[in-house]
Amino acid sequence: MAVSTSPETPIPVGEVSRLIGGWIDRLGAVWVEGQITQLSRRPGAGVVFLTLRDPSYDISVSVTCYRQVFDKVADVVSEGARVVVHAKPEWYAPRGQLSLRAAEIKPVGVGELLARLEQLKKSLAAEGLFAADRKKPLPFLPQLIGLVCGRASAAERDVLENARHRWPAVRFAVRNVPVQGVHAVPQVIGAVQELDALPEVDVIIVARGGGSVEDLLPFSDEQLIRAVGAVVTPVVSAIGHEPDTPLLDLVADLRASTPTDAAKKVVPDVGEELARIGQLRERAWRAIDGFVQREERGLAAALQRPCIQRPQRMVEDREEQVTALLERGRRTLGHLLDRADSELTHTLARVVALSPKATLERGYAVLQKPDGTAVRSPAEVGADEELRARVAEGEFRVRVDGPPGAVAPPA
Repeated sequence: MAVSTSPETPIPVGEVSRLIGGWIDRLGAVWVEGQITQLSRRPGAGVVFLTLRDPSYDISVSVTCYRQVFDKVADVVSEGARVVVHAKPEWYAPRGQLSLRAAEIKPVGVGELLARLEQLKKSLAAEGLFAADRKKPLPFLPQLIGLVCGRASAAERDVLENARHRWPAVRFAVRNVPVQGVHAVPQVIGAVQELDALPEVDVIIVARGGGSVEDLLPFSDEQLIRAVGAVVTPVVSAIGHEPDTPLLDLVADLRASTPTDAAKKVVPDVGEELARIGQLRERAWRAIDGFVQREERGLAAALQRPCIQRPQRMVEDREEQVTALLERGRRTLGHLLDRADSELTHTLARVVALSPKATLERGYAVLQKPDGTAVRSPAEVGADEELRARVAEGEFRVRVDGPPGAVAPPA
């Protein structure tokens, strides 16, 4: 229940501490999992003091237990070990301090840890965090590489030395953090997010030189996996532990077997690239040289053609053809004209033979009336009618003698 207070009616500190203790007492015993960060076993003391910390968050709580409770697991539990504690929360009113009174301590075995990791792996995979289409490609030549590793560690040395040996101009932004223990997860997350916020960082390498399953647990922490999956910069996982695969290997954009392998995969080798450039230059030269040679051979073959060596021959050949065609045309036209002339001569002879003039030349005459009509019958003229007689050499006038019809027709 809430306590009613005011500036005029405050309650003493002791009462507040007592009320908090009463609320905590009602919580009852709970099972708590965490990692032991501090362990104090004083010789002859009947109580053992330890600190239990959440590996994913910066939260810890003090735990006390009787010596006989801790002695049951003393051989398998030490600082850094994960344990499950059955304890009852206690409030120490004089100091206002919360602690857990442990009645039983169980170490978390490797098999159990692996089973939990497998369950977490399936859960995250179902969300699509490990999908291949989420993987981001690495740049060919990163200008600045972010490196998250332990301080003065072999992993840091391997990455830096191998990368600079392959490409001397490569630059690094190194963030040294704990890579095992209770402080590893939040600091690794902070380092990755800090490097991801730098626009000049092209790729991030998270490196560690291997270790036991317990040592590598921070790299399978759910909070770290989600944080790495949320960054926009490509991430390379370089946890040197082949038998087991931390979940970081699955969410990272590229997995390297060791820190040295990460340096080889992230940074190109300057010698190999120079050799590749030389090979490409040689291929380009061969291609250009082959093209020029083919064109030269084609040009030489074209120059050997008769039409190129003696181009006037084409004109001469066409001249002969034109001359032959002209001659043929002349002959054809001559034949046509000769035929037409012959036909015209024959027609003219026929016309002359059939013309009235030819008849007149044979001694015949044509009688015409004054109006020019030809007289065809004696009945057409009257007595004393003047007619015009036309003969071959000219014409003259005549007069009809006798009555109409008196002239007898020719025999």
